Amino acid sequence: MGPLYTLPAMVLSMCCHVQFALAWTVNNFLMTGPKAFLTYAGSVQVGAQSGIHECKHQFVWDRWNCPENTLQLSTHNGLRSATRQTSFVHAISAAGVMYTLTKNCSMGDFDNCGCDDSRIGQTGGRGWIWGGCSDNVAFGEKISKLFVDALEGGQDSRAAVNLHNNEAGRLAIKATMRRACKCHGVSGSCSIQTCWMQLADFREVGNYLKMKHEHAKKLEMDKKPVRAGNSADNRVAIAHAFQCIARTELIYLEDSPDYCVKNQSLGFQGTEGRECLKGNKNMSQWERKSCRRLCYECGLRVVEKHIEVVSSCNCKFHWCCTVKCDKCTQVVAKYYCSRKQGGRKPHNKTKRRHSARRQ
Repeated sequence: MGPLYTLPAMVLSMCCHVQFALAWTVNNFLMTGPKAFLTYAGSVQVGAQSGIHECKHQFVWDRWNCPENTLQLSTHNGLRSATRQTSFVHAISAAGVMYTLTKNCSMGDFDNCGCDDSRIGQTGGRGWIWGGCSDNVAFGEKISKLFVDALEGGQDSRAAVNLHNNEAGRLAIKATMRRACKCHGVSGSCSIQTCWMQLADFREVGNYLKMKHEHAKKLEMDKKPVRAGNSADNRVAIAHAFQCIARTELIYLEDSPDYCVKNQSLGFQGTEGRECLKGNKNMSQWERKSCRRLCYECGLRVVEKHIEVVSSCNCKFHWCCTVKCDKCTQVVAKYYCSRKQGGRKPHNKTKRRHSARRQ
């Protein structure tokens, strides 16, 4: 579905409805600026979509797995959560928007923007000079701020935290950029190289921010909104709390709820019924421990189910030019968290270890 636009005075409210297989939506992206910025609305929508997909990928085997309600970023709708998880949501969303805007700019999709040629011809290092088509991150950063940061209209600590995490997401784009080079010289001697800066794959940005999420810092400060007459005092308190926090770090204000259990009011479904992974040497350590994390440590047991999976097989190329495949069915074992008889009984660490061995 496409975005819906209205323009009261100078404030453009863009509501992007992005439909996914799992019914994900992105709502309430706001932007302050002239009508000309409507040009970038489509890229913002795509960027928000990429942020959602990356969030789902990064947390697929976590107790919190980016549920749909998580993407309600706007503080105007009363959702004022500022947990470790929402710090990642703000960062990856801002990063996704900046990434897509930068890509589209460098590809010439916008009339007023192109490659970053500000350093072309300058010496970059020994044996190479700046050249080529560097991705224009300055443009992507500027427009991303106009869209995403406009969601935060308050002056309280929560708004300040969200803005900080937005900025950390945009800085992650810069931190993961890499230099690409092309050789020049007689007979491929590569006597001189021209180099440019290009965006990394967005998966690298997601991995980078996931590490920042694991080491996110909790701020201890007043979480109440500004009262009339004390905005100056509030700004001083916020500035003091932020003075030792690097701009690249993710921060949060409040502890996360128990994601093991279902909480209808907060929109969390708990881990009962979630799939987990077991016994594959090709898995990462994090994946191999997913059953312990999602099931055992949440007082649930693991049940094995055998499911028929249909996939393409015996594919052959036919001249010219089609590929025809058979449909093959195989039975695979999958594992799910299930409630124990008598309800949830949280284990201590010793019981969890013995239980994990038995499984």
